[in-house]
Amino acid sequence: MERLSKVIAAAGVAARRKAADLVRAGRVRVDGKVVTQPGLPVDPDKSRVDVDGRRVRPQAKRYLMLNKPCGPLSTAADERGRPTVLDLLGDREERLYPAGRLDADTEGLLLITNDGDLTYRLTHPRHEVEKVYEAEVEGAPSEAALRKLEQGITLDDGFTGTSRARILRVGDESALMELTVHAGRKRMVRRMLAAVGHPVLALRRTRVGPLTLGKLRPGRHRALTEEEVAALKAYAERATASAEEAAARNQN
Repeated sequence: MERLSKVIAAAGVAARRKAADLVRAGRVRVDGKVVTQPGLPVDPDKSRVDVDGRRVRPQAKRYLMLNKPCGPLSTAADERGRPTVLDLLGDREERLYPAGRLDADTEGLLLITNDGDLTYRLTHPRHEVEKVYEAEVEGAPSEAALRKLEQGITLDDGFTGTSRARILRVGDESALMELTVHAGRKRMVRRMLAAVGHPVLALRRTRVGPLTLGKLRPGRHRALTEEEVAALKAYAERATASAEEAAARNQN
C-alpha cells in the first residue's frame, strides 16, 4: 500500500506536492469515488485511480539533464504561451516536468523527469539539497563580502542559511565566483550577491546534489546514466532522512 499522492506522482501526473493539491481539490477518484485525503493508503496494482477523469498508470521513469539557456521558463506549460524548458526536448511520449526551477535569465543544470517522489525529495525546502552556482558579478568581492555570504544573509523573505563562496577569476571590472547554497527561494542567489554590493551579470547552475553539468552545451540535454540516477536517489534519501531527524530533535 502507498499514499495516494505518491501513487499519482509515481504515474508522472505531477510532483508529490502538486499531486496532494489535486487530491484536496476533489479532482481524484479511487475506484470511482472522489477522495480528498492525499495520505489515503492505496494499492496501485488493485485500485483504479483517476485524475480529472483519466486513469493514471505507472510509467517508466525518465531522468534527463538539461543545460537550460537563458529565456525558457522552468515549467511544463505556460498559460501565456511563452517558451518552456520542455520545448527544448522535442516530442516525447512521457509526461515530464522540471524538478525545481531556474529563473528565465539563469542558465545551467536542470533535472527533467517524471519521477514525482524524487522531485519531491530534491525540491522540498526542508531537505536542503546542495546547489552550486557560478556567477559573474560586478567588481571583485572582498574577503568581508565572502564572509557575509558564507554566514548567511537576511533578505526581505528571511534568512538564506549558510553557504560557501569563493572567487574563481578576477577581471578588470568583474569577477567570476562560485556560490554553494542549500535553499532555493526566488532569485535568492542574485539577491544575496546584490546585498553584498556585487550585482550578478550572468548566472549558471553547475551542480545539484551529486549531479554535475559537465560539458553539456546550453540548450542540449541527455539521459542520466544508471550510476547518476543511483547517486541522485541515494543523495535524496539521505537528505530526507537528515531532515526527518532534525524535525524529530526539534520536537523533543
